[in-house]
Amino acid sequence: MRLRYCCAVLVLAGSTLAGSAQMNSTSMKVAPGTQMSPVQAQDELLKLFEEEFMGVAKAMPADKYSFAPASTNGAKFDGVRTFAQEISHVSQANYYFASKILGEKMPAEAQGISKLTTKDELLKAAEGSFAYAHKAIESITPENAYVAIDGVDGLHTRSVVASFISAHGYDHYGQMVEYLRMNGVIPPGSK
Repeated sequence: MRLRYCCAVLVLAGSTLAGSAQMNSTSMKVAPGTQMSPVQAQDELLKLFEEEFMGVAKAMPADKYSFAPASTNGAKFDGVRTFAQEISHVSQANYYFASKILGEKMPAEAQGISKLTTKDELLKAAEGSFAYAHKAIESITPENAYVAIDGVDGLHTRSVVASFISAHGYDHYGQMVEYLRMNGVIPPGSK
């Protein structure tokens, strides 16, 4: 009986979270069976990631951007990025992967991101990196989506690199969510 109750609670909680994520997203609604272009599909994935990432980045108070976990229970946190460094890392990675999709050098504005420390500077840099990533995704066509490109180990096509922008970013998003919770801030996706 207890197991059945726990399973029911988990199913309801999962349904609630899934519904909440869908209601909060500005992603377009697509009917099942609708054919989407590589650009539409990849851009929708990036938009979803961008909304969640920027929500977490904005939720952390400015005075906590230098936060990184500290050893309080014997755990080792040497070399762990600060909240600000998580944002700068993802922003630079967005530029890097997007530049590979476009077949061009990383833009100059990406070079100094790792030196930024304030919330306002980092939010602006992140917004710029997402705009550049959207531009790169817009360059994907049915003809070039699955043609091998140069410069990204293990990621061979524009479509795969475009997917990896979000896959990579979600790893850091998860860390940032934990940083929010460690500082008593409820992540936007949990509200």
